[in-house]
Amino acid sequence: MKIESLRDLYIEELQDLYSAENQIVKALPKMAKAASHQELQAAFNEHLEQTKGHVERLETIFKGLGESPKGKTCKAMEGLIKEGEDMVKAKAEPSVHDAGLIAAAQRVEHYEIAGYGTVRTYARLLKEGEAAGLLQQTLDEEAATDKKLTQLAESVINAEAAVAGA
Repeated sequence: MKIESLRDLYIEELQDLYSAENQIVKALPKMAKAASHQELQAAFNEHLEQTKGHVERLETIFKGLGESPKGKTCKAMEGLIKEGEDMVKAKAEPSVHDAGLIAAAQRVEHYEIAGYGTVRTYARLLKEGEAAGLLQQTLDEEAATDKKLTQLAESVINAEAAVAGA
């Protein structure tokens, strides 16, 4: 794709996020299955449902733009997912394994937070108010998921992992 305007960049970045979200939809069930802590399993499953909604929001935005959501593969997410898959397959004490799964998931969340913050700003500048609202909603959900994972790690899982490795 030739990028000659902010609108072109906006579409390119949206396509990147669309690819990323679809990769995450495929990865989250594996992460949930690999988690041993019930709250972590529940968090991954809850985020899977949210992520499906993120895909739908992006499709709504593309429809409004008259553009296709397809055409780009998010290579960064491929790498983050690969790291997550390595953690899924890793042999470790259950709590240590869960701590590693959280670390992998938070890398994904931080990538998404950066991406959604960027495209939300572009949408505002391009006077795409409805899209900006949808993107802000997704950004808020990604930030909430990151916060939930941090709380789960800090309140339970990391402490259990510290004891397991002692």
